[in-house]
Amino acid sequence: MPTTLNNQALPNGVNIQPSFYNAGNVNFAWDLMKTYPAIKTVRIEIEPNSVIPATTWIAEAQGNGYFVIATYHKSNALGSNDPQELILAAQWWADNYQTLGGNFIINLTNEWGAHNLSSTEYADAYNPAIELLRTVYGGDIIIDLPGWGQDAGVAADAIAMITDSKIALSAHIYKDSWNGSATFSRQDIRRMLHTGKPCIVGEFGPIENQPGTGHCDWADCVKYAKSKGMTVLGWCWNGDGQDHNMVSPNWLEDPLPTDPQPNAAYFNQIYSKLVGI
Repeated sequence: MPTTLNNQALPNGVNIQPSFYNAGNVNFAWDLMKTYPAIKTVRIEIEPNSVIPATTWIAEAQGNGYFVIATYHKSNALGSNDPQELILAAQWWADNYQTLGGNFIINLTNEWGAHNLSSTEYADAYNPAIELLRTVYGGDIIIDLPGWGQDAGVAADAIAMITDSKIALSAHIYKDSWNGSATFSRQDIRRMLHTGKPCIVGEFGPIENQPGTGHCDWADCVKYAKSKGMTVLGWCWNGDGQDHNMVSPNWLEDPLPTDPQPNAAYFNQIYSKLVGI
């Protein structure tokens, strides 16, 4: 069974990042997505200035039958250790959750925290932000591991210091991207699961853009996470801005294609991990 969040099993799926293209007016290729039944959940990353188009993105996803994780994504704050960035994210949710339509799972913010963050600092920063988010939202809150989604030990040790009980942990698993000097492995997944909290793989893929700075057997880790019942979400359906898009053309080339098709080589690497074990 996949991870249970908001009292329902959350199926596997993909990430989508529309904010940076044509003011968010893009073709999501929902009809194409429907031909691939292993995709049931979409994690939509939302820049803070994209509230109005995001209402359409979320409504379209839900209208097409997909589970939605909505993520506050502030591109110039990724990897930040500044607690104020978490407060800003929580305040954004407090201001905009109802406007966005509700009835989705909140991922408080994307990839807050660098590799030099302690467990105490992580918990101390998240506690007031979560408390603020609770003024508008009562469901499970997904929080990314620090270290760009890869420092499982820090988050696992912090769980006992996070006062809210409805928390889920999310790892971002890539070949070497943003791993620091460490190696992400099955042991990191076990550390997450040992907390007893719901756990997901919020992003995964074969991306390598920092060779020599760490390593992960990403395919094995995703397979292992699935075998342990973790929901896994591939990066990404569209919106990467480079070569890591499952759909062609990507939105940088054409935000409103009339006949989008699978980007075969990359698509198969991601989709094959969503099916089976």
